[in-house]
Amino acid sequence: QEKVVESGGGLVQPGGSLTLACTASRFTVSNYRMGWYRQAPGKEREMVATISAGGTIMYAESAKGRFTISRDNAKNMLYLQLDSLKPEDTAIYYCNAWLITLSLWGMGTQVTVSS
Repeated sequence: QEKVVESGGGLVQPGGSLTLACTASRFTVSNYRMGWYRQAPGKEREMVATISAGGTIMYAESAKGRFTISRDNAKNMLYLQLDSLKPEDTAIYYCNAWLITLSLWGMGTQVTVSS
């Protein structure tokens, strides 16, 4: 019954910004390791950023200095702030929750970076 739903994607020019949101249902985001992943057509899904239940954050090399993962415990939501976007950031971005019994994925939100 647990669910995550991504939102906030769209079309943005190079150098622009977007804020992605992950809305969680029927579980508490602060209790689990969560993350953002992305997948471009014909490419494997790759990790962008993760945050543990204890607050430890890890970024992919391509994301460091440009992306920020955070959570709002009061709202039970996860966010990914995308800054200084590049065309190579174009992908579907997925929210992931590593629950006890399963790894939970949303349907993704499309980010397109183009002039």
